[in-house]
Amino acid sequence: MTSAAKKILEDALALPDEERAALVDALSQSLELGEGELSPEWKAEIARRIEAVERGDSSVIPWEEVEGRVRALLGKA
Repeated sequence: MTSAAKKILEDALALPDEERAALVDALSQSLELGEGELSPEWKAEIARRIEAVERGDSSVIPWEEVEGRVRALLGKA
């Protein structure tokens, strides 16, 4: 990491939680790749996982349950 990036990180870590979250979101969106830009390896992995769920070899957890677990772990339940 360059010294400029370290300074940006230091400044970002000093921001309030809401501003840091907005910054993370903005940075993440700038890096997101479109579906057509997935590597063949990722496409194969996604297909493998979908097939496992469809066969019943793997299960899914409803978002509400996952969110509840995360909130409980973070003490925000």
